[in-house]
Amino acid sequence: MPRLSAHSRPRIGVRREDKNDWERRVPLTPDHVKKLVQQGYDVHVQPSKIRAFSDREYEASGATVQEDLSSCNMVFAIKEIPSEFFWKGGRYMFFAHVIKGQRHNMPMLKRMLELGCTLLDYERVVDDKNRRLIPFGNYAGLAGMIETFYTLGKRLEWEGMKTPFLALRRPLEYGDLGEARAALEVVAKWIAAEGLPEKLSPFVVGFAGYGNVSKGAQEIFDIMPHEDVSPANLDAFMKTGKFSRNKLYKVVFYEKDMVVPANKNASFDLQGYYQHPEKYRGTFEQYLPHLTSLVNCIYWDARYPRLVTKKWLRENWNKNSRLKVIGDVSCDIEGSVECTLDATDPGNPIFTYLPKEDKAIDGFKGDGPVVMAVDTLPSELPKESSAFFADMLMPFIPDIMAMDPSASLDKVTLPPELMKALIVYKGKLTPEYEYISKHLQ
Repeated sequence: MPRLSAHSRPRIGVRREDKNDWERRVPLTPDHVKKLVQQGYDVHVQPSKIRAFSDREYEASGATVQEDLSSCNMVFAIKEIPSEFFWKGGRYMFFAHVIKGQRHNMPMLKRMLELGCTLLDYERVVDDKNRRLIPFGNYAGLAGMIETFYTLGKRLEWEGMKTPFLALRRPLEYGDLGEARAALEVVAKWIAAEGLPEKLSPFVVGFAGYGNVSKGAQEIFDIMPHEDVSPANLDAFMKTGKFSRNKLYKVVFYEKDMVVPANKNASFDLQGYYQHPEKYRGTFEQYLPHLTSLVNCIYWDARYPRLVTKKWLRENWNKNSRLKVIGDVSCDIEGSVECTLDATDPGNPIFTYLPKEDKAIDGFKGDGPVVMAVDTLPSELPKESSAFFADMLMPFIPDIMAMDPSASLDKVTLPPELMKALIVYKGKLTPEYEYISKHLQ
């Protein structure tokens, strides 16, 4: 890419994250900032004491570290930005979480409209098949599976069973993903050599979904000695009684395994299910008695059947149930896993759901399954996930920075992928997102 002239150096802002003490990710790492500076951009970075990369690393990359970003042509962040941060005519790109009319973010959006701001949302940078182009990849799955293994160790110890999982720490407690993998490999060798308690055999982990998030979770799981079992064969497998204590068993569930047509004479059709989910009914709960842990990685909204209902747990869960831990990586509140009553954060990642009382209590002790529902899992692997994210973002920066602030919306020359992400332009919701206005009232 040619270097920009000294007379037209666009200024990029990188805002520090302050939504909580655990959000250490960045949209641009020092290595990426260095490349941008070499290309002729000025980069201003807010100072931060918790970020995964230090102020000194950014300064060494050629950035200016300072509090005030108001002179920047575009400010990049990760999470939602407080309303008091915005200035008149400012331009911003972050995960806004407004496209579903999320109530808690409407004051933020309203302030942006009042100030004539422009908002691009990473979540809506998609291709013609609606696939996200600036994601955090499989890092939610990677971190989520480590958290789930860690939680299993704690829960099983409380139930009186010592397992190798007790040797694991939480993902944010490792220096990097490589260190976490090394610890998992030690646990894997331990299981292969010594085995798990007989009471836990077979140790079955089910993965709902097969996309990037699920692949990340499976990547961690596959470090363990294991054997694959198909959903169709799970019931028969459990009846054989022929299990090994020296391995885990993995079951991956696809849509065809989780629902059936309501019309018994109809056959399953994937596109038909997506287009008319009301014509299908959920069957996933038939598998729950066989699972030691469920790792939920599916996209879900209210049109689709749930995987785990409160009713099923109330009627079926007891102290002898096999289901110990639900790693709800998708983290839809009272969604596909209905007992996910709230999202958790890295500071307090798990709760126990009490089916008889329909309530959650912090920690891993209690008469019900333990739920891990951290909604910012990539933040537990901040350096690696940030580097991946920035790699995805970098190709879009020239077009973003070339936006003409004086142009009318019909003259904006962003590529289609970025036009889809343009939620607000100069204080007005763009036509595709005008529906959000009803949530602002």
